[in-house]
Amino acid sequence: MTQTPATLLAVLRASPPLVQCITNYVAMNIAANVVLAAGASPAMVSDVEEAEEFARIAGALTVNIGTLSPAFVAGMRAAIAGAQAAGRPWVLDPVACQATGYRRDVSAELVRLRPTIIRGNASEVLALAGEASRGQGVDGRDPVAAAEKGARWLAHETGGVVAVTGEVDFVTDGSRAARISGGSPWMPMNTALGCSLTCLCGAYAAVAEDPFDATVAALAHFAVAGQRAHEGATGPGSFAPRFLDALQAVTPEALAGEAVIRAEEPVPA
Repeated sequence: MTQTPATLLAVLRASPPLVQCITNYVAMNIAANVVLAAGASPAMVSDVEEAEEFARIAGALTVNIGTLSPAFVAGMRAAIAGAQAAGRPWVLDPVACQATGYRRDVSAELVRLRPTIIRGNASEVLALAGEASRGQGVDGRDPVAAAEKGARWLAHETGGVVAVTGEVDFVTDGSRAARISGGSPWMPMNTALGCSLTCLCGAYAAVAEDPFDATVAALAHFAVAGQRAHEGATGPGSFAPRFLDALQAVTPEALAGEAVIRAEEPVPA
């Protein structure tokens, strides 16, 4: 990695980026709080009347298809156009993209717009790569390892970075790859933490030179905070406030010392 997670966290907090988060109704509050706790500034701007203009001034854009509607999709298209025109990174979260024909069509369209980063669970990444998945609704029922080949293919197709998140996260740009361990078993029992992680990827992408480094840093920050919050929590309810506190409390020095990241040798093109 050119920029380590610790370096990027220090940059993020020294100059908090503005992140435009088009996310679903369930996730808006927790996603905004996660971005704030990490040290960045969220803006939940999605209406087509202002989404493109706002994307031109934001440091990064994140797009989440969790609660789709024609109006939401119009805002996504406009925001992506604005971000690309301004040279800003954008992150796609293909929530339950395999569940219905409408979701499959929208997610395929958005993938063709070449997101800087795609973050999803294994079932979603498998579906985007055209492979069979066992996902049901928003639940990912496939192991991360099952989606690694598809993630590399998808990264080559889009020219971006793909993150498959789960018990041990996998990140690749088609050549480089890294695995990030940590977190807590209470995390999947808290609604919208995955959606919030997508927004955090946007925050790191806004300050990073390389979206691969940004993605690894965001996932490492999340994993360290999750592991810290797990200590003393008795269930998903007590975990949630501890997690926000932990996100804010993780320093660059702590991230450098506690993150568990295993980089792999690049795969020849």
